[in-house]
Amino acid sequence: MMPALDTGLVAGHLLIGEFVLVMAMLLALSAIDDLFIDGLFVRHIVRTRRAGALHVAPDLFATPPAPMAIIVPAWDEAAVIGAMLARLLASLDYPDYRVFVGLYPNDPAGIAAVAAIADPRIQPVMCHRPGPTTKSDCLNHLWRAVCVDETAAGRRFRAVVLHDAEDVVHPLALRLHNAMIPRLAMVQLPVIPFADADSPWIAGHYLDEFATNHIKDIVVRQGLGAGVPSAGVGCAIDRDYLGRIAAGGDPFDPTCLTEDYELGLRIKAMGGATALVRRRDPAGALIGTRSHFPAGFTAARRQKTRWFLGIALSGWDRIGWPGSAADRYMMMRDRKVVAAALLTILAYLATLLIGVDMVLIATVPAAGRLPPLFGPLASALVTVNIALLGWRLLVRAACTAHGHGWREGLRAVPRAFVGNIVNAAAAWTACRHYSAALRTGTPLGWDKTAHRFPAPVAG
Repeated sequence: MMPALDTGLVAGHLLIGEFVLVMAMLLALSAIDDLFIDGLFVRHIVRTRRAGALHVAPDLFATPPAPMAIIVPAWDEAAVIGAMLARLLASLDYPDYRVFVGLYPNDPAGIAAVAAIADPRIQPVMCHRPGPTTKSDCLNHLWRAVCVDETAAGRRFRAVVLHDAEDVVHPLALRLHNAMIPRLAMVQLPVIPFADADSPWIAGHYLDEFATNHIKDIVVRQGLGAGVPSAGVGCAIDRDYLGRIAAGGDPFDPTCLTEDYELGLRIKAMGGATALVRRRDPAGALIGTRSHFPAGFTAARRQKTRWFLGIALSGWDRIGWPGSAADRYMMMRDRKVVAAALLTILAYLATLLIGVDMVLIATVPAAGRLPPLFGPLASALVTVNIALLGWRLLVRAACTAHGHGWREGLRAVPRAFVGNIVNAAAAWTACRHYSAALRTGTPLGWDKTAHRFPAPVAG
């Protein structure tokens, strides 16, 4: 006589089956959404190649250079701000610009680092309150300094360009901004993370994410007519549009954690054209902003926690769901990242449970009489999800290879697992911080990232 099946074993087996089915359904919905974006991108590539317009570059030197303002918030950036400014001044191929650097009275090292760069194009700007405040608050101080400088000099800047204290700016970046504005109200240049030999997995996963976003996702966003969010660096805003946003006051909400993301959406709502502009210099190098990203797990989690808080959680409260259907769809994609990151971890758990179930069936004789773990629907969904996962990894690898070479493209496949772990940890932390802020009424603060500047500078 065969031994009776243990009730707990049966219940566990059935629960695992139900859990897998629910996970497979949710993953399939998210994957189909991603596949839709990929399909639109493939169509875009086919159309632009047929039209011969994949890399149509303006004559960067044909447009007379108008005055440009660069604003750089610099709370606790003594380690990088001096080197960043020195390189900027030495390498920028542009005759008329000023750099406004936001400093704090309780950051003497940062003040000294900026003061050591003796150049009339550098304008230190002291924030009124001790740091850290928020990045938006610092940017508002910089905006006021720009306006004061315009009045004193009797001229108006064509654009205000946002950069961070660790950025390596392409020498022709201002010429490209100058050529595209005012035809565009906001010009976002690609963000290109440095490959870090000491952190090929944590820092490396930023290569994959920015390549996918700035090669594929934002291109589709533009094609759908949705607003392009600013990345906060390498971004030029038409000065008149920024003045309209300020409306006699400040253009940035000091309570906002992701002022850059919201800026592009606000400009689009005002009728301004926004775009990510990918152009190459005469040597074939992409004109964009390079920088180092966090090399350690904790630093990466902290940075992404702020992004998730500002875009997916508090951003939902702040701006709701404005704009066209395309705008709302892209906002949904932006805001689903928290749920998607946590869902990925649950999918890993489901995979682990499937393995446990298989081991039990193989080692417990009576377990062989259990019903199949997957019904027809679950089997079909699991098959579809595996196929779509393979496709997404292929697309991710292709984007990374296009931006950083085939070796990094190959690393992008296993690196997806690392990125999922970082994102899940950040999503969980963001949810905890957000719920605590709602419960206590405590405002969310500027949890900045420690930055590095390359030495020697890579091309």
